[in-house]
Amino acid sequence: MSDSFSGKNGKVKVMYVRGDDNKDDKSNKRSDKSRPANKNANRSEKNPRWGDSERPRRPVRNENEKAPRSAWQARLQDVSEPEPFDHGGISGKSQIDPAQLRKQREEETKVYGENACKALFQSRPDAIVRAYFIQSVTPRFREALRWMAANRKAYHVVEEEELAKVSGTEHHGGVCFLIKKRGGLTVADYLAKATATDCVVAMENVGNPHNLGGMMRSCAHFGVKGVLLRDPSLLESGAAIRTAEGGAEHLTAIGIDDFPEALDVFRRAGYTIVTTSSHKGTPLAKAKLPAKTVLVLGEERDGLSDTTMEQSDMSVSIDGTGNVESLNVSVATGILLAEWWCQNRAK
Repeated sequence: MSDSFSGKNGKVKVMYVRGDDNKDDKSNKRSDKSRPANKNANRSEKNPRWGDSERPRRPVRNENEKAPRSAWQARLQDVSEPEPFDHGGISGKSQIDPAQLRKQREEETKVYGENACKALFQSRPDAIVRAYFIQSVTPRFREALRWMAANRKAYHVVEEEELAKVSGTEHHGGVCFLIKKRGGLTVADYLAKATATDCVVAMENVGNPHNLGGMMRSCAHFGVKGVLLRDPSLLESGAAIRTAEGGAEHLTAIGIDDFPEALDVFRRAGYTIVTTSSHKGTPLAKAKLPAKTVLVLGEERDGLSDTTMEQSDMSVSIDGTGNVESLNVSVATGILLAEWWCQNRAK
């Protein structure tokens, strides 16, 4: 139990806790109670064990002698002190530091969807931290289950409701992996390994995970290896990876701070910067897409910024009926990459 009062130093909480000093007294009391009471103890004539002079008497306490302490003792605690960190029920001699725990969570992400998880296991199984399955999908993940058991990776077979809570979505596909995020490459590191025939997709302000997932799927299908964007972690979102259906494992994120400057570095490395426009530019059917191309795409609502358009070496458009203003950015990506693939796959 506890109480509180305000003193000179502010509000103070009083906590009453059972002390350890009275354990011996309690044990002695229990032992005394366990002895049968002798009703004739005061009658020396009926109890030959002792006389009146030998009868045990209650000890007399001196004036300066302190009374026995109560089993309940008051301890003061400053309410202004921070509450101890909640470790989620984990106890032990060594507890995880809160800052370390936050950093660990920032470095991890969730991947769900059967095809996405299968591709991730085939590509980078060591990235898996923990796995969750519903019973019906476990036969299709036998190899992964055996590997996790052999490598002491935790996995759990749970009900669909629990998996929805773990993954954060009902579209989990019966499986969810908690994984370590991949870090993106720098432009210089990517160019050091680039091949003679190479198409890089540059995404300016594309953040919708379903659009990103669709774009990654098209990139993997048409042989794109590098994706240029300001925040590489966007490609690690669960929804984007699930929509990519395994395509995310074939791509490398290239992180940048300055979009126009990164495009200029690629140009100096021999790439042609190709932008897209709904209303102007060379029709895609008549355009010659070089073997080394950076295809720049922007968000559907505003398109590419003026600064990025100024970096363009070639602008192309996708012909159509004109019944709609523009195509979804992931659909446009698929069409443009299909044309680049047809023109350059023999090379």
